[in-house]
Parts: sequence; structure tokens; C-alpha cells
Amino acid sequence: MRFLVTGSNGLVGSRVCALLERQGHEVVGLGRGPRRTGGSHTYVEVDLTREADVAAALASASPEVVIHPASMTEVDGCEKDPEAAYAANVTAAAAVARGARKAGAHLVHVSTDYVFDGDAGPYDEAALPNPRGVYAVTKHMGEQAARTFVPGCAIARTAVVYGWPAAGRPNFGAWLVGALEKGQPVKLFEDQVVSPSLADNVAAMLVELGERKLGGVWNTCGATVIDRVGFGRALCEVFGFDAKLITPTRMADLKLASPRPLRSAMKTDKAQAQLAAKPLALAESLARFHAAWKAGQGG
Repeated sequence: MRFLVTGSNGLVGSRVCALLERQGHEVVGLGRGPRRTGGSHTYVEVDLTREADVAAALASASPEVVIHPASMTEVDGCEKDPEAAYAANVTAAAAVARGARKAGAHLVHVSTDYVFDGDAGPYDEAALPNPRGVYAVTKHMGEQAARTFVPGCAIARTAVVYGWPAAGRPNFGAWLVGALEKGQPVKLFEDQVVSPSLADNVAAMLVELGERKLGGVWNTCGATVIDRVGFGRALCEVFGFDAKLITPTRMADLKLASPRPLRSAMKTDKAQAQLAAKPLALAESLARFHAAWKAGQGG
């Protein structure tokens, strides 16, 4: 099959491209700036906020499936620059969805747990979003754009995606490993309950949604619901780091620019029941994360 993947330089997009290649698909990756990943797939440099450029890239690629993980994910950055957040998360999402519609392609649109207010998690796929903050609102608007232009699309919501090696700015897991291996103390939220997700596992679920052309909402995240302190301590156990370096803190104690949902974890029953690529429990995710880190260390 012919796939087009946005954000192909990024943490999830790069893994989606690599997995598709391994499975014998024809892949076109779109990214901002020069290519920063390996693989033999076609790479096209495109600024997704420029709608005409996106339309031209999709028309040229003529994909059967479009997977769209690209977005502006830095939550406080979105709050401080709503224009950039809107362009990256709404304008770009609409442009990609329009291009998919014109190509007659199935669309897998990647979204986030932050579309929920976090008052009543963990959430299933039928839960009603109530986004707070610029990042959350623009990601929810991106979902609506995807549904508007490709009604049969898949909305794949993920959360706290981590992986090694990192791509671009450090993800939560890579940042934590980087600090703890140097013996640096870290503050982690004890009151934010999330569904940490290994990037490789997320990529496998997105690829399956694309290959099978499945529509509707899917929670494509890790299977374990845990607070960030619990995640950090579990990581220390697997990596052999000192858990005493972790200081539990509460979100209200930090003056963050953007609101964060406290309990935005998601239920994975649907994906567990219907996908061959199952959401991984935290123990398995961390074991794979550690193996990738060790391989990167030459160990």
C-alpha cells in the first residue's frame, strides 16, 4: 500500500515510517526542514501550515492511507503562542485532511489525552472532550477538521509518548533517563495520572489502523494507568537508577503557563480487544525502552 506520513522526523512519525518500510509498504514522509532519519522511503520537505504546499505534496504522493502525527506538542509553548499552535494543530490538520479527501485516502489523525479536562479519567473512546488551554483546544479542533473532511477517519488519541532515541526535543522518558543517569534530582507530579505510551507501540497501532482502514476513535496509548512519580520509580527499577532522586510535587505548586488535566489517563479495552498490536503494559514498555537505551549506549 502507498502511505504518506507527516512528522516523519519526529518521535512517532519516524517509527511509523520505519515500521511501514519493514512491512513492505511504499512510504512518503513529510517533515519540516532537512531529513533527520534513516530509511529508504521518499522524504519531502513541507511546512504543513502552508496549505498549498500540503495539497501539492499529497496530490503528488497519491497515497492510499495518510497517517498524521505531526503537531505542536509543547504545551506551554502553545499557550504563549496561540497563532503558531493554531497553525500547526488546526490549519495543518485541515490541510492534511483535505489532501487525504482529494486523494481518496484513509486518514489516521493522531490526537491526545489532553482533549479531556482530567476531572473524571480514565476515559474511554465515548467520553466527551472538554479541552482546557491552547494546546488542548487546538488539538480538539484538529480532530474536528479531520472528521469534517474525512468522516470515516480514525482519531487515534495517545498520551505521554516516550522513546529512545529521542527525536528533536527530549520526550518525558528520555529527559528522565538523561537526568537520572547523571544523578540529577527531578521533580515529578504525584497528582497527574496518565497513560504513558512507548513510541514504538503507538506506531504499531497507528500502522494497523491505516492498513485495516479502521475509522472512529481509538485510544492508542499505554495500557497502564499511573501517576508520573509512579512511572519514574518504575523506570528507576528497570534502569537501575536511584529512586531517591525523584521528588514528588503537585501541579499547583508549579506556576505553569498552561493548564494540565490531572486525571487524563485513557482506557484501552477497545484496542486490546480489536487490534493485533495491543497497548503494552508499563513493565513491557519500560523493558523495551531500556533495551533501546542500552543498544544506543553500545551496551
